[in-house]
Amino acid sequence: MKTLKSAALLILILVMNVSAEKPMQYVETGVDPNAWALVPAGEFYFGQHQHVKNLDYDYEIMITDVTNQQYAIYLNEALEKGSVYIERDTIWGYHPGDNFDAYLHEWEIPAGDYPHIPISNPGLRLVYKNGVFSPKTGYENHPMVEVSWFGAKAYADFYGYRLPSEQEWEKAARGTGTSDYPWGNTVERNQANFISSHNLFEKMFGDVVKTTPVGFYNGKAYDGYQTMEGITPYGLYDMAGNVYQWTGDDHPKVHYRYMRGGSYQSYEYNLRVWPRNSAGPEYTSMSLGFRCARDPIQMEIEPADSVIRK
Repeated sequence: MKTLKSAALLILILVMNVSAEKPMQYVETGVDPNAWALVPAGEFYFGQHQHVKNLDYDYEIMITDVTNQQYAIYLNEALEKGSVYIERDTIWGYHPGDNFDAYLHEWEIPAGDYPHIPISNPGLRLVYKNGVFSPKTGYENHPMVEVSWFGAKAYADFYGYRLPSEQEWEKAARGTGTSDYPWGNTVERNQANFISSHNLFEKMFGDVVKTTPVGFYNGKAYDGYQTMEGITPYGLYDMAGNVYQWTGDDHPKVHYRYMRGGSYQSYEYNLRVWPRNSAGPEYTSMSLGFRCARDPIQMEIEPADSVIRK
């Protein structure tokens, strides 16, 4: 009997040790999540078959995904102003509704309140305590995840930004060339966070840590782990891998929203600049985040090409 009890206790200890989440540490990448890149007007190649498209306006886009730190700051400001509210362990907010074409299998999305983030979801990297949101320790500069399209759009609207259209997203990812990936025609394991990369954070903190800090793949070495630059022609990071990114289009005859870029769950072919995924606008996932676009801020000297600014 004592032997059985001892064996049971040993198994329990082993299970507890395996399942325990190791404490995360903050890793500084040197990349500023508050920086934006200017994408100049002009033609570019769109899609797998490289159709020539033209965006006849300049626009700016975030050089990284929105981080947990940025989204926590937004939530606290939005809650104070009454733009969002908490009910049933979920952040909710108003959406003015979408065009409805009454097409086959299309769902109508009328004006009303819709879910933004599930507070109690274990995949969320935010903590809500004493009426204040903050990022979990070590996840401050990881991409915000478990956010619905409604929650991503609400963030963008709050600051006068927008979610990029699919064309804006792809031009920012590819530039004006014809490369398959944001930086060229091949991808290496240490160039992006995808299913084959076996990223450093999984090795250090266990399989529960899926995302890497924004801008992690920038050519720097971290504790002996040497990364390659995974940067677009306009200076953007994580446009392939880490987390999918919501885009802003409300395409006719569908209620789905489209996402780009692939994630840590993706294979190499889904990290190319043209594949897309889709889900209903209420969908959330640990592998899904977003970044924003905006009209350019006027500068005294007009740039000739792209420029990074805050």
